[in-house]
Amino acid sequence: MKDEPIEVSTSPALELDSIAKEGEILETRHGHVVDHGLHRGLKGRHLQMMSLGGVVGASIWYGTGNALSNSGPVGALICFIVIGIDVFFVMQALGELATLYPTPGAFTELAGRFIDPSLSFALGWNYWYLWVTNIASEYNTFSIVLNFWTDKVPSYGWILIAWAFFQVLGLLGVVIYGELEFWLATWKIFCVLAGYIIAILVNTGAIGGDYIGFRYWKDPGPFAEGGINGFGQSFVLAAVYYCGTEMIAITAGESRNPKKHIPKAIRNTFFRILIIFLGLVFFASIIVPSNDPGFVTATSKSASSPYSLALQHAGWEAAPNLINTFIFTAVFSSINSSNYIASRTLLSLAQLGRAPRIFAKTTSRGVPIYAVIVTNTLGLIALINTGAGAGPVFTYLVTISGSATFIAWAFIGITHLRFRRAWKLQGRLPEDLPFRAWLYPWGTLFVVALNLFLVFIQGYSTLLTPWQPVAFVFNYIILVLFFGLWMFWKFWKKCKFVDLRKVDLNKDRRDVLDDTVEDEEVRKVSLFKRAVGLVRRMKA
Repeated sequence: MKDEPIEVSTSPALELDSIAKEGEILETRHGHVVDHGLHRGLKGRHLQMMSLGGVVGASIWYGTGNALSNSGPVGALICFIVIGIDVFFVMQALGELATLYPTPGAFTELAGRFIDPSLSFALGWNYWYLWVTNIASEYNTFSIVLNFWTDKVPSYGWILIAWAFFQVLGLLGVVIYGELEFWLATWKIFCVLAGYIIAILVNTGAIGGDYIGFRYWKDPGPFAEGGINGFGQSFVLAAVYYCGTEMIAITAGESRNPKKHIPKAIRNTFFRILIIFLGLVFFASIIVPSNDPGFVTATSKSASSPYSLALQHAGWEAAPNLINTFIFTAVFSSINSSNYIASRTLLSLAQLGRAPRIFAKTTSRGVPIYAVIVTNTLGLIALINTGAGAGPVFTYLVTISGSATFIAWAFIGITHLRFRRAWKLQGRLPEDLPFRAWLYPWGTLFVVALNLFLVFIQGYSTLLTPWQPVAFVFNYIILVLFFGLWMFWKFWKKCKFVDLRKVDLNKDRRDVLDDTVEDEEVRKVSLFKRAVGLVRRMKA
């Protein structure tokens, strides 16, 4: 039984010869090209800001403290630098694929085209539940933030309020999503820069009157007592926060001009890595000691951001309200982005016949309605923090997300290697690609080797004496689930590895899309509709 995709609905009313491929006809609706049921309404500025700050989660303001407590200031920086290099080359590989094949399923779909359809099935579901756990993690953060201000509403109350709000927001069109993300991401960048200024003022003594310098790098020291285990946990944490950089490949499925906009967004990745993530870790490390008891850990019932703790230690008791405001506004964007990525991944799985067909249904405005509803509802996993506490839930969700991220990144690299092999076998030249990965193949090989190593080694300490069964399950359950899904689909569908000499390299190519063509076609459709309306009125 073959793994056949669902046919994409088309309209005979308009034929866009300039962007049709292999007999496909792309219709225009509400002023946007409709492709795979989605509207290509995201502009270049939307993608630029999303790549820079779109998925900077609110929990990173807490997570930097967790990284410091696990591995110390220097150790945390090393972990974030290594994963930063990793994600840079992930984006180089993904940029090459997404610019040429801007589909909503992105690399999860392309893995089936260039490796094995059963791998695409497992990778797609892996990426989907990765983002479901991220949604739950951000709901957990939402409750932590609001409980800081008042304990009149229980944690589950805040989570349910957030869930209802984002359920409505997720059903709006992609243009509203893009515009909202543009402004929220812009605000988050300003918040991050404000955090840096606060850290400098605290460190130099402008706030609190005590010059700190690099005191905390010496005492309690550059590395925490967690050893290799602490490094493993920090690697996982870094992966969770860098995860989402690849969302640009998902948004490519709704980009007006992927050939033009995707490469620019990919290049912004370096600045996001350098300015945002490394900056937040570095500045946190010079204002708070790595053994501060206020950090979020696996045993804490509540927690504070390193920036809030630094201001409190400096004597500004009310100032943590400012940091909490930063976090509160950031959570809106991060939940919104997580819902978007997860729902589009589920949509792609359904269109390829790898998930129930109901998830392929889209509204007239291109919203995968059932995929959005189910995805967001499963984010209510965060309700378990009512019994376990915010700290343990944070740790569990981070572990699951981190493991799933390593799997996703490793197979992005493998898919890229297979694509390049197919490209060469069919007599095509690298110069023909609209975007070329830097340092290929070495950068891609680094991605594959590092992430396969990390996914197996990140939970090794749970195997030591004394054995930690609960921690072991959370560290390796994703690996077992991934291979289980892969083998299940492979034997049920009798999938075979793809013959790279026969793979269709033209399917789903959209490198000929551009704004000029689209705008001209939209203008023609508008004039046509006006003419039809005028004729109808004359007949009436």
